[in-house]
Amino acid sequence: MRKIAVFLAEGFEEGEALFVVDILRRAGFQCNSVSINEKMVKGCHGIEVLTDKIISDEIKEYDMIVLPGGLPGATNLRDDERVIELVKYFDKAPEKFVAAICAAPMILEKAGIIKGRTVTSYPGEEYTTLLKDANYVEDIVVVDDHLITSRGPASTLPFAYTLVDALGGNSSLLKQGMLYNMVRESKFE
Repeated sequence: MRKIAVFLAEGFEEGEALFVVDILRRAGFQCNSVSINEKMVKGCHGIEVLTDKIISDEIKEYDMIVLPGGLPGATNLRDDERVIELVKYFDKAPEKFVAAICAAPMILEKAGIIKGRTVTSYPGEEYTTLLKDANYVEDIVVVDDHLITSRGPASTLPFAYTLVDALGGNSSLLKQGMLYNMVRESKFE
């Protein structure tokens, strides 16, 4: 069974983290929320989450790491050397994935893995300037080999479904069961 670690640090974006965990579990994968400090972590909107694990070397056995955005959550992940080392490890390891959404591509930049790669992030000059060594695009979800990035809270579902497919799952059934296609086709868009 494929294993995924979704990292949570104080100030994480709750929707980006928890919807990813939910969808990956619905797809039948083992997906663990992983704190970099305490088991209880407060998100940027005050929602407290009891994580499954605390960061350890065991994470190297996983197939994917996911870095949610949110401020100061993404900054806290970026400033943790254990996270940076795991990002570098996963980037070099065959058949492993690194995924980042919203502000989290700043972590990829600090890890030194974006040069010449195609990425996206939350919009804004602070991100496009920070990610200047990458081929920065404004697509909702970007897949560059085993590096997957996305824009922000509203792109969480397409991001999570892309992760399912990258891991060998089938997001089509999930989309149908979660009424994703019906929402996209609604008259309210």
